[in-house]
Amino acid sequence: MSLTARDIRLRLGRAEILHGVDLTAQAGQLTAIIGPNGSGKTSLMRVLTGELAPVGGEAMLNGQPIASHHPEALARRRAVLPQKSALSFPFSVAEIVRIGLHSLLAGEAERDALIRAALIQVGLPGYAGRLYQELSGGEQQRVQLARALVQVWQPMGDDGPRWLFLDEPVSSLDIAHQLTVMRLAAQYARRGGGVVAVMHDLNLTAMFADHVLLMKGGRARAEGPPSQVMTDDLLSEAYGCNLRVGHAPPEGVWLLPQGASLAS
Repeated sequence: MSLTARDIRLRLGRAEILHGVDLTAQAGQLTAIIGPNGSGKTSLMRVLTGELAPVGGEAMLNGQPIASHHPEALARRRAVLPQKSALSFPFSVAEIVRIGLHSLLAGEAERDALIRAALIQVGLPGYAGRLYQELSGGEQQRVQLARALVQVWQPMGDDGPRWLFLDEPVSSLDIAHQLTVMRLAAQYARRGGGVVAVMHDLNLTAMFADHVLLMKGGRARAEGPPSQVMTDDLLSEAYGCNLRVGHAPPEGVWLLPQGASLAS
């Protein structure tokens, strides 16, 4: 099953943000949305998650219009990691992750076990009792990812695949934790779920994405496998600078995540 967007047009105030965008994301794949700042990536994500209603076109999740989903049913089928999450009151890490849990879990012991398992997955074992506000920005981002994970813990349900929507999921993370998060997302997709991620890091996109949508100016410039979308010409035109794919600089020190591996 898939997530599809057809001819999506979005207006915020007097400004038209999206101009007839199409996208198809398949369950079992990690779909990355890339493009320069202001290209409409997050706006499209907010349409796909049901947060914003387009003025034209339609988005479908698992064969049903997103707009037709009851909020509770939609929350069971997809979870969202936004760019930023602000809290004004003190909460423990466990309390934040618990927000993603739903009422179908049998009891407190099952809920606590799931919270611990999610924190282990994002590299934060033993953090359940810590205060969220006392964590670093990268740690807070991973707590929010754990909150999204428990919301759609099983990638497949009786009514079809579950979906993870990740808006810049590695923006505050060091390279080891970037790899942790991206591998976690890729594994979720391999288990049958769908993952849609807004990405700025093109190297990580090339490394992990199965499918890529390249945007510029609120329009889709290209869509397909990374090898077809992430080319010199397409990326240079979209980002407004000369980019060469697969070429190392002639001198100096440079690092790519493809050469990194996580310690066991």
